[in-house]
Amino acid sequence: MNKPLRRIAIFCGLLILTLLIRDNWLQYAKADDLAGDDENRRVNIARYATPRGDIIVDGKAITGSVESSSGDFKYKRTWTNGAMWAPVTGYSSQAFGANQLEKLEDGILTGNDDRLFFRNTLDMITGKKKEGGAVVTTLNAAAQKAAYEGLGNKKGAVAAIEPSTGKILALVSTPSYDPSKFAGTSGSDEKAWKAVQKENNEDNPMLNRALRETYPPGSTFKVVTAAAALENGEVSGIDDATKTPDPYQLPQTTTDLTNEHGECKNASLRYALMVSCNTVFAKMADNVGNEKMIDQAEKFGFNNDELDTPVRAAESIYPEDNAPQNAMDGIGQASNRATPLQMAMVASAVANDGKLMKPYMVDQLKAANLDTIETTEPQELSQAVSSETAQKLQKMMETVVNDPQGTGGNAKISGATVGGKTGTAQHGLNNSEKPYAWFISYAMVDGSSPVAVAVVVEDGSAVRDDISGGGLAAPIAKDVMKAVIDSKK
Repeated sequence: MNKPLRRIAIFCGLLILTLLIRDNWLQYAKADDLAGDDENRRVNIARYATPRGDIIVDGKAITGSVESSSGDFKYKRTWTNGAMWAPVTGYSSQAFGANQLEKLEDGILTGNDDRLFFRNTLDMITGKKKEGGAVVTTLNAAAQKAAYEGLGNKKGAVAAIEPSTGKILALVSTPSYDPSKFAGTSGSDEKAWKAVQKENNEDNPMLNRALRETYPPGSTFKVVTAAAALENGEVSGIDDATKTPDPYQLPQTTTDLTNEHGECKNASLRYALMVSCNTVFAKMADNVGNEKMIDQAEKFGFNNDELDTPVRAAESIYPEDNAPQNAMDGIGQASNRATPLQMAMVASAVANDGKLMKPYMVDQLKAANLDTIETTEPQELSQAVSSETAQKLQKMMETVVNDPQGTGGNAKISGATVGGKTGTAQHGLNNSEKPYAWFISYAMVDGSSPVAVAVVVEDGSAVRDDISGGGLAAPIAKDVMKAVIDSKK
């Protein structure tokens, strides 16, 4: 072979080798990326070629699938009471993708999860059609309904937890949306999708307020400040005088902090929590100091940016702050921010003798034949406070509900011991907006606590003077707790 032909042969050989390398790179190294690419239409066609597996609550499916009337996608997703369950399930749309459990557990629901490989192989050999598995949740249907109906047309959220395990029993956000309305690809689906987008709807119904919105927790945070004071020896007995002036001058300032009601001068921790004395808890936060306040808040779950339920919750913040701001942080204002889930975790840890369990909403993953693929085991996040401190906090929170002077009387439940804390959090520049109404609580029956709850209400339609945690939020918490208790009878 002459020299020019040899060069052409070598060049052609290199081209073929390059093509082989590229082909193998696409088929093997990039296969997973290409298969999961949102622009790969074949993936979605395959995803909706068979009915999706179901999301289960109390042994019943709250989802389903129906045949599409047209297009490449054979089946589309349906939900029962979609708006009530959307904060749990999320959506699964042929046109707009998926989120929350529908996305995170897509492999199980479509039957494509690697853990189903042998089952799928056997079905292929026997000619059986591939089926999706099931996601069994920890949710309590009665509690979810009570929370959803309690919020009604108000803007707000509810989170309820089983303190001993961390199981999420209710997770509601209002206003909500029905994911069935945009599960397909028609023009009406597109119109429904646009209607719930933030830029077109100021109520932002697709925002999961229970998990993804943070609020100033207001006076509900005083439970955490009381815990820090007790754990750090600033006070020993909950009925001891705290040597607090009224008004209280914020540290390093000439600004006086006052109280809405009650005789708060030198008030004890129990009395101060019962009538919600700002002065006592601001002084306690200052006495404890910012570093130790951060440490205590973090034991309850604050400043954790990787809290997965498995849907990731927004990070609740107790900030590094100067002395006057730290004092205000201690009463749940300034830069203090918390999700409703976070404040339910605070109540849960108190009810569980100081032990904080990781919240989760998926109990089991199952194959189509109901074989269990995975079971979630309860996991301890921290010992938020000692059992002795937790029991003192319980006595304080129960006084809030049971004493005639307490602000939480609307949460009383016959036959149960209820502890709670109200909160009315300032909102807007110089408190110019209507405040947020909060309530956190737990219920105990026969010495154990089946449920802890946090409720926040953004009621823009209410008269400002009528907005209070005890008035707006506590009745909702009561109904949720009672629903859980009744479901266990």
